[in-house]
Amino acid sequence: MKKVEVQASVKDERLVLKRRNQMIKGAVALFKEKGFHRTTTREIAREAGFSIGTLYEYIRSKEDVLYLVCDSIYDEVHARLRKEIDSKRGTLDSLKLAISTYFRIVDEMQDEFLVMYQESKSLSKDALPYVLKKETEMAAFLEEIIKHCVENGELSLTEAQMKILSHNIVVEGQMWGFRRWAIQKMCSLEDYIDIQVSLIFDGISQSSKS
Repeated sequence: MKKVEVQASVKDERLVLKRRNQMIKGAVALFKEKGFHRTTTREIAREAGFSIGTLYEYIRSKEDVLYLVCDSIYDEVHARLRKEIDSKRGTLDSLKLAISTYFRIVDEMQDEFLVMYQESKSLSKDALPYVLKKETEMAAFLEEIIKHCVENGELSLTEAQMKILSHNIVVEGQMWGFRRWAIQKMCSLEDYIDIQVSLIFDGISQSSKS
């Protein structure tokens, strides 16, 4: 699926990236506090540190800002996972490392993930499928690690089980942010990672025996 292009009247790509990053940071804070619909473009501009006129040199609508927020979140997660994890090692340790790394990234980006899932329904009909595809790609990266574990004889899982497991890991990582009002009162991030990894691997062990 083709990337959705957000039009800008400014031609300097480095300046466009800088200004949009400022917008994204300001928008996340506002969307978290007020929600997407109650936030105005004027407020986003002010939070970003420039005028409403300058804002419209880099985007065309408030929906563009929301799309940029969602797109940047997935880009950062993908880049960090691929930088820190060798998806082709195919060992249980590499899978555990991938899970813990992903959970730590979610912890650092809790506000961004919360905003994305609360407000992604307001994306345009063109932008929403693209953003959902990027979510699927994140699960596919984890599935690639799981598949190499199966090929190396480290795990015994069917194709369907591998796909479901990858999506489970995505959701369990994000749950640290979504349910933080409850979970973070019960345990630390380290404890949460240990518990989830243990539950995931116990589940894999049971699936292999059945």
